[in-house]
Order: sequence, then structure tokens, then C-alpha cells
Amino acid sequence: MAKILFIVTGARYWVLKDGTRYATGYWAEEFAMPYKKVTEAGHEVTVGTPGGVTPNVDMMSLRPSMAGGEDGALELENIIRSAEVMRRPLKLSDVR
Repeated sequence: MAKILFIVTGARYWVLKDGTRYATGYWAEEFAMPYKKVTEAGHEVTVGTPGGVTPNVDMMSLRPSMAGGEDGALELENIIRSAEVMRRPLKLSDVR
């Protein structure tokens, strides 16, 4: 069994040139599908973020039109909800 570090953004928004905030976060599929594969294979996953902040999913990535349909969106959401490691990330500066 391997220990795998997932590095995930802690950003919740981008600030555009005009000062407008644009909501963002990590892309659901980019976390959920690799997480599912490696945990099903018996590997241990740890999540690290800048500052140890809890990562925020980009809600656009959970829209059915972006997730391969309603079933795909529900699967991603279920994987993310079950991923306890996302609720207690390490600070990247503390990772060795």
C-alpha cells in the first residue's frame, strides 16, 4: 500500500483585472476519479493545500452538462462527500 499526497487548491475565487471576483475551486473530476481509483486499490490518500485550508469544489464542475450527465454529477458529488481527507487537509508547508 502506498501513501499518496493529493495537492489541491485552496482558492475560492479569482480576482479579475477589473476587481470582480469569480468563484472557483478544484475541478471535481480531477480529484474524485483519481481518488476513487487509488483508494479502491487500497492506497492511503492525504490531501494538502496552501495554508491547510479546506478545499472548495468549483460548483461548475458538478453541473450535469460538465460532468457527463446527471449520473456523472451525482457520482462525483458522492465521492467528494465520502472523502473525509478533504475535510482535514495538511498545510503544504508542513508536508515532508
